Amino acid sequence: MKILFVQTGGTIDKDYRQGALSYNFEIASPAVERILTQAGPSFTFQITSIVKKDSMDITDEDRQNILVACRDSDENYIIITHGTDTMKQTAEVLTSIHNKVIILTGASRPERFTNSDACFNIGTAVGAVEHCKPGVYIAMSGRVLSWDTIQKDPTSGMFVEK
Repeated sequence: MKILFVQTGGTIDKDYRQGALSYNFEIASPAVERILTQAGPSFTFQITSIVKKDSMDITDEDRQNILVACRDSDENYIIITHGTDTMKQTAEVLTSIHNKVIILTGASRPERFTNSDACFNIGTAVGAVEHCKPGVYIAMSGRVLSWDTIQKDPTSGMFVEK
Protein backbone atom coordinates (compact mmCIF):
# COMPACT_ATOMS: atom_id res chain seq x y z
CA MET A 1 0.00 0.00 0.00
CA LYS A 2 1.20 3.50 -0.85
CA ILE A 3 -0.34 6.65 0.64
CA LEU A 4 0.00 10.17 -0.69
CA PHE A 5 0.07 12.74 2.11
CA VAL A 6 -0.87 16.25 1.02
CA GLN A 7 0.09 19.21 3.21
CA THR A 8 -2.18 22.23 3.04
CA GLY A 9 -1.24 23.90 6.31
CA GLY A 10 -3.45 24.48 9.30
CA THR A 11 -2.73 24.11 12.98
CA ILE A 12 -1.17 20.65 12.59
CA ASP A 13 1.76 22.18 10.68
CA LYS A 14 2.19 25.34 12.72
CA ASP A 15 5.51 26.01 14.39
CA TYR A 16 6.01 28.39 17.27
CA ARG A 17 8.82 30.71 16.19
CA GLN A 18 10.20 33.51 18.28
CA GLY A 19 9.99 36.91 16.65
CA ALA A 20 11.75 40.09 17.68
CA LEU A 21 9.85 40.65 20.91
CA SER A 22 6.97 38.23 20.53
CA TYR A 23 6.06 34.72 19.49
CA ASN A 24 4.16 33.89 16.33
CA PHE A 25 3.01 30.83 14.46
CA GLU A 26 3.97 30.03 10.92
CA ILE A 27 3.27 27.01 8.75
CA ALA A 28 6.38 24.86 8.87
CA SER A 29 7.52 21.61 7.27
CA PRO A 30 4.91 18.84 7.09
CA ALA A 31 4.14 17.46 10.55
CA VAL A 32 3.29 14.12 8.99
CA GLU A 33 6.94 13.71 7.97
CA ARG A 34 8.06 13.83 11.62
CA ILE A 35 5.18 11.62 12.73
CA LEU A 36 5.89 8.91 10.14
CA THR A 37 9.64 9.02 10.76
CA GLN A 38 9.02 8.24 14.44
CA ALA A 39 6.35 5.62 13.73
CA GLY A 40 8.31 3.56 11.18
CA PRO A 41 5.27 2.61 9.09
CA SER A 42 4.91 -0.66 7.16
CA PHE A 43 3.61 1.10 4.05
CA THR A 44 5.24 3.37 1.50
CA PHE A 45 4.33 6.99 1.24
CA GLN A 46 4.96 10.24 -0.52
CA ILE A 47 4.51 13.72 0.95
CA THR A 48 3.71 16.77 -1.14
CA SER A 49 3.00 20.31 -0.09
CA ILE A 50 0.30 22.10 -2.08
CA VAL A 51 -0.55 25.02 0.21
CA LYS A 52 0.99 26.29 3.44
CA LYS A 53 -1.79 28.42 4.87
CA ASP A 54 -4.11 28.69 7.80
CA SER A 55 -7.33 27.12 6.53
CA MET A 56 -9.18 30.43 6.88
CA ASP A 57 -6.82 31.79 4.20
CA ILE A 58 -7.28 28.93 1.69
CA THR A 59 -8.87 30.26 -1.49
CA ASP A 60 -11.04 28.63 -4.15
CA GLU A 61 -7.96 28.58 -6.38
CA ASP A 62 -6.01 26.74 -3.65
CA ARG A 63 -8.84 24.19 -3.40
CA GLN A 64 -8.70 23.66 -7.16
CA ASN A 65 -4.93 23.04 -6.89
CA ILE A 66 -5.57 20.48 -4.14
CA LEU A 67 -8.25 18.85 -6.32
CA VAL A 68 -5.94 18.60 -9.32
CA ALA A 69 -3.09 17.17 -7.24
CA CYS A 70 -5.36 14.49 -5.78
CA ARG A 71 -7.14 13.70 -9.03
CA ASP A 72 -3.90 13.42 -11.02
CA SER A 73 -1.92 11.42 -8.45
CA ASP A 74 -1.18 7.76 -9.07
CA GLU A 75 -2.09 6.88 -5.49
CA ASN A 76 -5.58 5.65 -4.63
CA TYR A 77 -5.12 6.44 -0.93
CA ILE A 78 -4.70 10.10 -0.02
CA ILE A 79 -4.51 11.75 3.40
CA ILE A 80 -4.68 15.53 3.47
CA THR A 81 -3.52 17.50 6.49
CA HIS A 82 -5.71 20.57 6.70
CA GLY A 83 -6.87 23.24 9.11
CA THR A 84 -10.12 22.31 10.81
CA ASP A 85 -12.00 25.58 10.23
CA THR A 86 -12.54 25.05 6.49
CA MET A 87 -11.87 21.34 6.15
CA LYS A 88 -15.44 20.67 5.03
CA GLN A 89 -15.24 23.22 2.19
CA THR A 90 -12.17 21.49 0.78
CA ALA A 91 -13.77 18.07 1.27
CA GLU A 92 -16.79 19.16 -0.74
CA VAL A 93 -14.59 20.21 -3.68
CA LEU A 94 -12.90 16.80 -3.64
CA THR A 95 -16.18 14.89 -4.04
CA SER A 96 -15.79 15.02 -7.82
CA ILE A 97 -13.06 12.36 -7.44
CA HIS A 98 -14.84 8.99 -7.38
CA ASN A 99 -12.13 6.33 -7.56
CA LYS A 100 -9.96 7.19 -4.53
CA VAL A 101 -10.12 7.20 -0.77
CA ILE A 102 -9.40 10.72 0.47
CA ILE A 103 -9.23 11.45 4.18
CA LEU A 104 -8.77 14.95 5.57
CA THR A 105 -7.36 15.33 9.06
CA GLY A 106 -5.74 17.98 11.18
CA ALA A 107 -5.16 18.94 14.78
CA SER A 108 -6.54 21.20 17.44
CA ARG A 109 -3.02 21.98 18.61
CA PRO A 110 0.22 22.06 16.58
CA GLU A 111 2.11 18.77 16.24
CA ARG A 112 5.09 20.47 17.88
CA PHE A 113 3.13 20.76 21.16
CA THR A 114 3.43 17.87 23.60
CA ASN A 115 -0.34 17.81 24.15
CA SER A 116 -1.17 17.78 20.44
CA ASP A 117 -3.76 15.45 18.94
CA ALA A 118 -1.83 15.40 15.63
CA CYS A 119 -0.28 11.92 15.99
CA PHE A 120 -3.60 10.44 17.09
CA ASN A 121 -5.47 11.95 14.15
CA ILE A 122 -2.83 10.93 11.59
CA GLY A 123 -2.86 7.40 13.05
CA THR A 124 -6.64 7.28 12.84
CA ALA A 125 -6.54 8.34 9.18
CA VAL A 126 -3.80 5.85 8.30
CA GLY A 127 -5.61 3.02 10.07
CA ALA A 128 -8.82 3.74 8.20
CA VAL A 129 -7.61 4.58 4.71
CA GLU A 130 -7.44 1.06 3.28
CA HIS A 131 -10.75 0.04 4.87
CA CYS A 132 -12.88 2.87 3.48
CA LYS A 133 -14.76 2.73 0.20
CA PRO A 134 -13.78 5.38 -2.36
CA GLY A 135 -15.02 8.75 -1.18
CA VAL A 136 -14.10 11.73 0.97
CA TYR A 137 -13.85 11.43 4.76
CA ILE A 138 -12.80 13.43 7.78
CA ALA A 139 -10.72 11.76 10.51
CA MET A 140 -10.71 13.61 13.81
CA SER A 141 -10.80 12.59 17.47
CA GLY A 142 -10.69 8.86 16.80
CA ARG A 143 -13.54 8.82 14.28
CA VAL A 144 -13.63 8.61 10.50
CA LEU A 145 -16.87 9.75 8.93
CA SER A 146 -18.08 10.82 5.53
CA TRP A 147 -17.38 14.54 5.10
CA ASP A 148 -21.07 15.39 4.74
CA THR A 149 -22.18 13.67 7.97
CA ILE A 150 -19.87 15.56 10.29
CA GLN A 151 -19.64 19.09 11.62
CA LYS A 152 -17.36 21.01 13.94
CA ASP A 153 -19.04 21.93 17.20
CA PRO A 154 -18.32 25.65 17.72
CA THR A 155 -18.29 25.32 21.51
CA SER A 156 -16.05 22.29 22.00
CA GLY A 157 -14.13 22.43 18.71
CA MET A 158 -14.76 18.68 18.33
CA PHE A 159 -16.12 17.11 15.17
CA VAL A 160 -19.46 15.42 15.73
CA GLU A 161 -22.06 13.71 13.58
CA LYS A 162 -24.87 15.91 12.36
